[in-house]
Amino acid sequence: MRIGLIVYGDLSYTSGGFLYDRMLVERLRASGHVVEIISLPWRDYLRHVLDNFNDDLFLRLARLSLDVLIQDELNHPSLFLTNRRIQKELGAPILSIVHHLRSRERHPAGLRGLYEAVERVYLRGLDAAICVSQTTCADVNRLTGERLPTLLAQPGGDRWADLPDGEEVRARTERPGPLRLVFVGNIIPRKGLHTLIEAVAGLPEDCCRLAIVGHLDTDLRYARRLVRLVGRHGLEGRVEFLGALDEEALGALLRSSDVLAVPSSYEGFGIVYLEGMAFGLPAIGSRQGAAGETIVDGVCGFLVDYENVNELALHIRRLSSDRKMLSRMSLAAQERFAARPRWADSMKSIENFVARWGPTAIIGAS
Repeated sequence: MRIGLIVYGDLSYTSGGFLYDRMLVERLRASGHVVEIISLPWRDYLRHVLDNFNDDLFLRLARLSLDVLIQDELNHPSLFLTNRRIQKELGAPILSIVHHLRSRERHPAGLRGLYEAVERVYLRGLDAAICVSQTTCADVNRLTGERLPTLLAQPGGDRWADLPDGEEVRARTERPGPLRLVFVGNIIPRKGLHTLIEAVAGLPEDCCRLAIVGHLDTDLRYARRLVRLVGRHGLEGRVEFLGALDEEALGALLRSSDVLAVPSSYEGFGIVYLEGMAFGLPAIGSRQGAAGETIVDGVCGFLVDYENVNELALHIRRLSSDRKMLSRMSLAAQERFAARPRWADSMKSIENFVARWGPTAIIGAS
């Protein structure tokens, strides 16, 4: 089949959503499908909405003669009206990969209502949706009245073949010194890094160290705010900004860390929690969203309320001072990872789902 995938920017971006999209493209191409990446420029929401009144995207798609068009739901403001024309004039079935809905993030009430209205139109114009979590499936069903065919295909955490065994994890938890925290994610307010830094600032100097992985140019204003926050609290020796890391360097960092902390306001799944658990890292995430589908609170990590500095600091202090608890939760994190789907399984299920919408399936059904 000839399959198109629409994304903002390009697939090299380091977020979990783009990792998911890359894994799918690799699977489809390995199976012999032709996959065309259609890249749209990153812009503000209003300018994305205006894309619907520009013929450029439609003409690009018309030239590709696609059998199936897949879209990352992140692109919904650029497509919610254009999709109707694509279906009417090009006839390509449209499937969307839904990591999470923008309308489920924290926004002022007016904006949230606008985002929900646009996403409702977008979702109801699709032929099917691929959801990364049960939480996201429920959100999609709520906006579509459960009339949209959906597939649940959870991410894997197994992109590293060389993982520590239980003995290595146990030995790591027993080493002396400050607890080694790691944050991995987009440096944007939704990820809650400001709360994590404030929590570290309120703890004794010998309690923990924090390594931060993520692009610092995604939201320059927020990144500068974080740098100032570190300086104001005198944390230069305890908090380190590492920027984006390649896969090998990130794997090495996870292997040498103790706890993964990404206290977001909302996650549609949170691939990074599962990837940390592959290395035996208990995860700290938010009660809001789908983090609870991976993190069993008090067993392989902790769930906290967004921007609750005291609650976050309490859990960090407990894991730092009680290494038996850290060891127990680290081994439980490994077990949690082992019980979850692998990338190959999830991507195969998507490939089979996409095939249902291909030309052979359509002819066979007619």
